[in-house]
Amino acid sequence: MSTSTSGNESEFEVEVEAELSLAESSDPERAAELPASEWLFDPADVEREEVGLRNLLGAAEGLEAHSRSRRDRTGEGA
Repeated sequence: MSTSTSGNESEFEVEVEAELSLAESSDPERAAELPASEWLFDPADVEREEVGLRNLLGAAEGLEAHSRSRRDRTGEGA
């Protein structure tokens, strides 16, 4: 069974969005207010992860948009 490239990108985007939601739900701002000895995770690490995930999501969306515009120009997918 094969899937199209755009299908793979969509699956990827869903996975990245899920990871981003998980990172956001950890509430790094509130954790940073606690003494470091009580941290379950480093809030700075979570914020860096969020930035990376947002960059990945933006890149995936950009590739998908490029792929769509390229198909539209060549008449593929019609």
